[in-house]
Amino acid sequence: MRALVVAALACGALLGRREKGEVPAVPYGRFGSHRTVHLPSPFSPSFTVLLPSPFSPPFVVVVLPARIRAMMSAVWIQNNRHWDELAGVNTLTQLLGTAKPTQREYLGCLAGDVAHDTLWVRELLSADHLRQLQFAVAGNCTQVDRLVGTWHTHPYRAGPDGRALKERGLSALDLETFAAARDLITVVMWDMDSIDVAAKAPDGSVRHPVPLSLR
Repeated sequence: MRALVVAALACGALLGRREKGEVPAVPYGRFGSHRTVHLPSPFSPSFTVLLPSPFSPPFVVVVLPARIRAMMSAVWIQNNRHWDELAGVNTLTQLLGTAKPTQREYLGCLAGDVAHDTLWVRELLSADHLRQLQFAVAGNCTQVDRLVGTWHTHPYRAGPDGRALKERGLSALDLETFAAARDLITVVMWDMDSIDVAAKAPDGSVRHPVPLSLR
């Protein structure tokens, strides 16, 4: 009988022992609550959004050829050609969709490559399944070979007096969306020939703004 008791105690000790490196079980509800981390202004030099893992090849400057910029300007003009027809229109009616859509956002795809410390934009292509709204746009660029990023337009907004207001540069939402994507760069054109660019650093962080060379 004594031998059986000893054997039972030994088995209990073995069953209760954890393997080395095993993660201990945590009862439900013991995890700490999430906290909100406030980012600095997207136009601040300290603005960075870290991604889970690095994937971006190193480059320090983005080159946008003159012919590509001219094509982007033409698209911007086409989608904002009624920018001065804002009489009687305000931001609220535009957001509610009850006003005449005087302009629409546009989304395009950028193809190119990285050579040494430079990212070269080689082609401008249309996004698949493009859906344009007054202040939003959706599309898909997964079909593009050598995809390096996307670009979109910012339409004018109607001020209280009916005059056009410009949304200058990439917004905080633009940068947040870019941080969650696999693109190397994102570009916005907010006026004809007015361009803002953000890029991914080798560690996966978002750099904004980045040097842009127009050749």
